[in-house]
Formats: sequence, C-alpha cells, structure tokens
Amino acid sequence: MALLMAARILGPSLWDQVTNHSGRRMATIRLASLFATLTFSTVYFCQSYLALAVMIVAFGLSRNGILPQFEVVTLSYLDIAKQLHYYGRIRLWGSIGFILSVILLGPVLDRVNIHLLPTVILTLTMSIWILSLTIPESNAHNYHSSPHDSVWKILKSSEVLAFFTLAFLMQASHGPYNIFYTIYLEDYGYSRSLIGGLWALGVIAEVGIFLFMPRLLLRLGVRRILLGSLLLASLRWLLIGLFPVHLLVIIFAQLLHAATFGAFHAAAIDWVYHRFRGIHQGQGQTLYSSLGFGIGGAFGSFYSGHLWAINPSGTYFIAAAITVIAFFLAYFTIAESPASE
Repeated sequence: MALLMAARILGPSLWDQVTNHSGRRMATIRLASLFATLTFSTVYFCQSYLALAVMIVAFGLSRNGILPQFEVVTLSYLDIAKQLHYYGRIRLWGSIGFILSVILLGPVLDRVNIHLLPTVILTLTMSIWILSLTIPESNAHNYHSSPHDSVWKILKSSEVLAFFTLAFLMQASHGPYNIFYTIYLEDYGYSRSLIGGLWALGVIAEVGIFLFMPRLLLRLGVRRILLGSLLLASLRWLLIGLFPVHLLVIIFAQLLHAATFGAFHAAAIDWVYHRFRGIHQGQGQTLYSSLGFGIGGAFGSFYSGHLWAINPSGTYFIAAAITVIAFFLAYFTIAESPASE
C-alpha cells in the first residue's frame, strides 16, 4: 500500500514533466499507458518480493500519471465546444466502469482461479493504450498563455494555496472511510453482502450527481458546490460515527457520497481548469491529484490507522472536524470560478 501511495503522489508530476518537454499531451498519455502495459506484463515473471515491489512502483507511476493528463485533454475539447460544464457526464463513465468491474469480476473470480486476475488487469491496461491511439491531440492549451509565463505566479496566490489545502483536507477526511468502513460495519453486525451493497450505493449516487452537474454548475457555481460538499462531508462522517447501527442513517450517509466525492471533484476540476490556464493546465491537474488524492489520501490512511485502535467512531469525528476546518478555509478564501461569475 505504501508503494502505491508513493506512486500516486509522484506519478502525476513525473508524466507532467514529460508533457512539458514534449508539448504533446496525448503522446504522453500513449507513452504512459504503453509503459503501464509493459511493466505490468512482467508480473508473470516476478518470483521475489523485490521484483514485485519494483513492478508495482513502475506500474503505479505510469498508471497514476495518465488521469491528470487526460483530464486536461477532456476539458480542452469541452472548452472548444463551449460545453465545459458537461465534464461530469463524461467522468461518470469511470464510475460506471467501477460498478461493472465489481459486479462482473467478483462472480467470475468466484468460479475460476484467482490467478486470472493479473490477465484481466493486463487486458484492461492494454485496452487503455489502444484506445489512446484513437484520440487526436488538442491544441487548446496553446490559446491562452505564453510558454514564458511561470506557474509560480499562479501558486503565489493565497486562493490557490488555500484551494490545494482544502483539497488535501477533503481527501484526508476520507481516510477512515476508505480504509476501515468495511471493518467498521462488520463490527456492528453488517453482512458482507449488505456492506457491498452500501459501497455500490455510494458509487451509484456518484453517477447520479455527475449526471446533474452541468445544471448544478450553471445554477450554483463552483464556490457554492465546494462549500456545500464540505458541509455535507462533515455531516456524513458524523452520521457514520454516531449512528452505525441504524441502517437508514447509514444508507443516507452513503448517498452523501454524491457530494463528498462526485460534486466536490467535478467542481474542483472546473476550478483548477479556470485558474491554471494555457500550458499550465497539466500542472494544475497534477497538483490537484498529487496533493489531494496522493498526499491527502496518504495522510488520511496514516491518522486513521493510528487512531482506529483507540476509538473507531472517534476517528470519524476527527474526519468531520477536518472538513469543518476545510469549509471555513474555503468560505474565506475561495472565489467563484471565472466561468460562473
């Protein structure tokens, strides 16, 4: 897990540097996905812990570098079409893919040997590379800024620093949920099938909010969505910590995944896109991914792991407190996205 977290932090920055030198974002995506395919194919020959660790790091660095770059490509094409607010309706297909993999892969692996799993992963990774060959370069990133502009001018802004801090805090608050949610519910007598259903419900809620994000972004704006998502995250963690034996409360808390991940992520992607213009779009998405999902996720795992043995429910209260801090930080520092002003 530590190796995967390290790759999640470093991978986006590594491949963003490749893009900065080449100036061809889709070429970087193709190279990263090909490298991911080639490195994972060595899993069949890993006969020692060291070999497996090297493979995991190499694969993780490649895999985690693809998404931030592809976010920029997606947003560039949407911007050209003047439909930037439709990002959520594209992103929801990732959630649908997750649901299908859980629904289909679980029963398949129950009937066949678990050794089939690496072949499935390799096939999916190779498919990503093949599909990347069909997508042309977007030159939209050249339209808005000079290559001589420095990203440090953007990063010196107190609003930008505050945004990345609250992205870090939001993902850190998910630590107890991402790592211990299943164990937590099992301790209160929930069956594994019911817990699986609750996980699926959260992803379904995520898909639902992505469908409505175009309308919500136009009506509410990025700032209100970020603030609302942080408040609902506080409520979600409090409900899980206070009422674990009440199924209806837990179901409602799972539906709030629509806000704590879906709405927050879509609004954050929009905010980053409008603050990091031109050639700096990749750097903006890379920082959001590395600082939020990478370092924020790692810190969430760290503190929840240390506090869980002391008080499992209390760990969710800490998560709620973290999002309250993030809410006030956002309230006093985050302005509306230029597209929504």
